[in-house]
Amino acid sequence: MSFDYDLFVIGGGSGGVRAARFTAPKGYRVGLAEEYRMGGTCVIRGCVPKKLLSYAAHGFEDVADLAGFGFEASVTGFSWPALIAAKDKEIARLEGAYQNTLNNAGVEWFKARARLEDPHTVVMTDTETGEESRVTAAKILLATGGTPSLPDIPGKELAISSNEAFDLPQLPERVVVYGGGYIAVEFAGIFSGLGAETHLIYRGDKPLRGFDEDLRQFFLEQLEGRENLHLHMGRSITGLASNSGAGDDLTVTLDDGSTLSAGAAMFATGRRPNTPESLTLGGQIETNAAGAVVVDAYSRTSLPHVFAVGDVTDRLALTPVALHEAMAFVKTAFDDRPTAMDHSDVATAVFSNPEIATCGLTEAEARDRFEGVNIYRSSFRPMRNTLSGNPSRSFMKLVVDRASDRVVGVHLAGRDSAEMMQGFAVAVKMGARKADFDATVGIHPTGAEELVTMRTPVQD
Repeated sequence: MSFDYDLFVIGGGSGGVRAARFTAPKGYRVGLAEEYRMGGTCVIRGCVPKKLLSYAAHGFEDVADLAGFGFEASVTGFSWPALIAAKDKEIARLEGAYQNTLNNAGVEWFKARARLEDPHTVVMTDTETGEESRVTAAKILLATGGTPSLPDIPGKELAISSNEAFDLPQLPERVVVYGGGYIAVEFAGIFSGLGAETHLIYRGDKPLRGFDEDLRQFFLEQLEGRENLHLHMGRSITGLASNSGAGDDLTVTLDDGSTLSAGAAMFATGRRPNTPESLTLGGQIETNAAGAVVVDAYSRTSLPHVFAVGDVTDRLALTPVALHEAMAFVKTAFDDRPTAMDHSDVATAVFSNPEIATCGLTEAEARDRFEGVNIYRSSFRPMRNTLSGNPSRSFMKLVVDRASDRVVGVHLAGRDSAEMMQGFAVAVKMGARKADFDATVGIHPTGAEELVTMRTPVQD
């Protein structure tokens, strides 16, 4: 049977674009459909614009720090619309780069919403004209990402998600952020850092569930007392109501009966795989209870010629993971080299204030896995802050398997944690021992040298 394409990709995010652009130059006919903007969540309304806004959120703090170094400096004003316009310009540039990359690779791409009609047929609806077209493909790759998931509470339609937060026309004077994960703490840092009175509400006792407990505790302590930021741990939102044109248009009701007034309420309560029924062929493509496409180690779905990568599989929802999964898919499906991605020891960062980075096992996970562990922990005032007077501190922790001496977890909090972690993630992935860390000469004076100078484990 002949097909229009050797590969058709549904979704123009990081994973989908990577798979398409590395398959087409091998001589295969490749098509791709994206209904919104090329680049997906990360580039358009996720990690890239969020990182740009997080840079801006340090502006007031950085200028205040200058006084300790002899500068007479002050901020005369801040324009949220100017920041958003600059962000939009950069995102448009990146979107164009993604399009050019596909064009240069020989990928035929469509601005269209796609659905599966049968195991080899894709129906596309042009997002501008509404016209339908059909194409066939020998192999299909689902790379449709994820989408925000909002709790079912009264007035939820009045809330915004991270999608809308990037395009607010003005920075509200007061903002409520609901959630305790990556997105919640990052946006709480952005809004508060830029001057908005920000209320972070989370039903747990501390943010960042799933991270190392010592790291979570340190992070919570650093948030407490931060300017413009108010914490409401152990609390839930039970409803939103509009004040019909009052200064702060929303009334946010908490589970203890108290209320908050806000110009915006952002729900960052998780994301779900973007798997509409139109992509599952009535169950022929298996999904789990969370709606994620079920795949094997080689990203194959329950239909052997249909694959899935990235957030739609809900394995590890990180852009670099989607990129690696896409490359493994190309090797498996078109290079005759079955390749499974190793999802262990993947480093990640939270661009909050303070910044967090982590790689490997938490202390709790290590104690469950190994007979004995050694823990090395340090908290200190960074050198930069000795003159600036900034009270922020840094935190570092190593988790070591006692029997093998292998460093199985690294956890950091503080300025430049993500930059430090990238190099140490290589060491963790390679199986470096604590003795290797000890034998490494530190770079002085830096914060990173602390990771190779901790000698005494804390007592159990």
